[in-house]
Amino acid sequence: MNREIRTSPIRLIDADGTQLGIVPLEDALRRAEERSLDLVEVGAGADPPVCRILDWGKMKFEREKKARESRKKATTIDVKEVKYRPTIESHDFDIKTNKARDFLSKGKKVKVTVFFRYRQLRRPELGTKILDQVTERLADVGQVEHRSRLEGRQMTMVMAPHATK
Repeated sequence: MNREIRTSPIRLIDADGTQLGIVPLEDALRRAEERSLDLVEVGAGADPPVCRILDWGKMKFEREKKARESRKKATTIDVKEVKYRPTIESHDFDIKTNKARDFLSKGKKVKVTVFFRYRQLRRPELGTKILDQVTERLADVGQVEHRSRLEGRQMTMVMAPHATK
């Protein structure tokens, strides 16, 4: 930018986008200073290098503004986890399932996990039964995205909210 540019001559582009041709560096700097603008190297790899007369502060602001807008539009997907046991009581089951319903209605994914302990590992069908009940109760707000079999001491399932138009 400005005096940091070392090579001469350069290919110069005016502030409005018109090409002014190949000019000496000193001439390009003089033209930029006359308009109270900056000379910015935009194509260093070209032969001769391409420089443009522009307002560097305005260009920097516009670039940052675009970056902020793109960050606003980016969505992060939250995954919440609800844990069950194979021998869960109906009241506890209802409370946890309602919590999962709240997460799904807010647009978050829910990871449903059934933990097994000791002899419960011999009865994986109990975990499958729990996952089936959760799927049935939450069918109106979400669908199963990924269902797994027994992995170690736990069985997991991921539910995603229904796509909204």
